[in-house]
Amino acid sequence: MRALLSLGLAAGLVSLTGCAGYKLGSTASFPSGQHSIQVGLIQNQTLEPRLIEAVNNALRKRFQQDGTYKLDTRGESDVVLTGVITRFDRAPLSFQPGDILTVRDYALGMAAKITVKDRGTGKLIFDREVSGRTTIRAGTDLASAERQAVPLLAEDLARNAASLIVDGNW
Repeated sequence: MRALLSLGLAAGLVSLTGCAGYKLGSTASFPSGQHSIQVGLIQNQTLEPRLIEAVNNALRKRFQQDGTYKLDTRGESDVVLTGVITRFDRAPLSFQPGDILTVRDYALGMAAKITVKDRGTGKLIFDREVSGRTTIRAGTDLASAERQAVPLLAEDLARNAASLIVDGNW
C-alpha cells in the first residue's frame, strides 16, 4: 500500500513538472492588447511583382490573430513595423520519375528585413531578416502555381516575424 502511494505521488510530481515551462497568456512582457502596432510601408527589392500586398495582408492578419498587439490603422500606434522584401527565389525540390531534367516540385523562399520602431522615441525595437518558405507542384503552368503560392509564402513569413516580435527574443 505504501509503495503504491509513493509511486502515485512520484507520478503526480513528474506530470506536474512537465508543464513547468508553460506560461498562460501573453508571452510578451506586457498584457495583451496594451500596446498597438501599425504595419507600415513594405518595399519590394525583388523582381517578383505582387509580393507587397500579400506580405502586408499576412502581417496584419497575423497580428490580429495573435492579439498581443492591437492592430492600428490610423497612425496612432505605439510601434511601427516596416520592411523590405530582399529575396524571392525558387529551387528545384523533386524531379519527374525517370526524367532528371523536368522539375516536379519547387521550394519557394522569401526573405524580408523587418524593422519595428517605437513611434514616440524612435528607438529601434526589432531589426532582423525574417524568412518564409513553401513548396509548389509545377504542373503545366509554373507562373500560375507561383501566383497561387505567394499568399502561403507570405503567411509563413508573417508567422515567423510575428512570433519573433511578440515573444521579444531580440
